[in-house]
Amino acid sequence: MNTTIEKLLNNQIKYEAQASLQYLAMASWADATGYNGVSDFFYSQSDEERVHMSKLIKFVNQRGGSVIIPALDKPKDSYQGLNELFAKFLESEMFVTEQINHVIFECLQQKDYNVHNFMQWYVTEQLEEEAMARTLLDKLNIIGTDKSGHYLFDRDINVIAANHENE
Repeated sequence: MNTTIEKLLNNQIKYEAQASLQYLAMASWADATGYNGVSDFFYSQSDEERVHMSKLIKFVNQRGGSVIIPALDKPKDSYQGLNELFAKFLESEMFVTEQINHVIFECLQQKDYNVHNFMQWYVTEQLEEEAMARTLLDKLNIIGTDKSGHYLFDRDINVIAANHENE
């Protein structure tokens, strides 16, 4: 495996792991503050990011590369409210998309079409993740500070997310 690509894939493993840990912290915050629907949503997001990480690890190993299991930074674990929480969610997804695009760019530079092909799944996944994060944040921005709106958002978030994925 090309050493530049291998390093980028190991970085991506870290980014996926860091996102998983961040979403776990977000789920815990939501759980502790009474947002059970939001909590379930972020527990699920955390699991999904861990699957993304595992998929990368298996790919690097199958290609004869060396996987580096990363040390992670402590995630933020306190938020002022749902808007801040979901703004961080969107920011995180945009960062991961940017990093995936960097891997894709380097694959094309190195003419590593096998990795490029593998990474297309992540490109599609990130398009969906960013769109969902934007939709949820947009809904919260419409709701504003209305507590009954937050209650309904919390109650309906997993239906909203499921409907968004089916579009």
